[in-house]
Amino acid sequence: MTISVIIPTYNEEQNIVRLIESLKRHGDDESREIIVVDGGSSDDTARLAAAAGAVVVKAAVRQRSVQMNLGAEKAGGDVFYFVHADVVVEPDYMTDIFQSLSLGYESGCYRYRFNSNNLSLRINAFFTRFPFLWCRGGDQTLFVTKELFRNLGGFQEHYLIMEDYDIIERIKKKSSFRIMPREIVVSARKYDTNSYLRVQFANFLVFSLYFWGASQHRLTSLYKKLLKTDQ
Repeated sequence: MTISVIIPTYNEEQNIVRLIESLKRHGDDESREIIVVDGGSSDDTARLAAAAGAVVVKAAVRQRSVQMNLGAEKAGGDVFYFVHADVVVEPDYMTDIFQSLSLGYESGCYRYRFNSNNLSLRINAFFTRFPFLWCRGGDQTLFVTKELFRNLGGFQEHYLIMEDYDIIERIKKKSSFRIMPREIVVSARKYDTNSYLRVQFANFLVFSLYFWGASQHRLTSLYKKLLKTDQ
């Protein structure tokens, strides 16, 4: 049983080496590969990732759904583990995933905490232990067996935003999903760049419109208007 760690990137030279080194340090090279799918970075992300030991794949477009599907196409593992570049992984991630599989789960994610002591962000993170969809998100990482991923058709590539919520919805209709009882560390940079209230408002509005059936174009345009982000 092998794991393919798939990392979509765009201008992540500040984070990518740290992440790859952590994945390698805490994992087993014989049962894990690391694939970085770069969406046309203008910095040294791709070069640094390759130097750190990852397989680097160049995507034709900067779009996470497309990048992650491309990574899955190139992957040789039995399990895909999708990780954002600014995440600090749980050291026992391979053990946790294999244990989840042995318990009969075909997919799952971690809880998280932010790299910040802000009380509001700590409250946000607390809710990631619950099974509600609004408590999920790509920052929590996602493992899914290759068989299930392919049966689902992967990420829907017309999704410019909310692709992680969509695939988790589809997973839960077909299979089992585990929230692993440990935490990864996610970046608070979006909150630092904007503000807690502004990010919460943007998330609430986009999440609500998504479930009301708003188009991807409308959701993406609204999100970009409300928040400053380079991702």
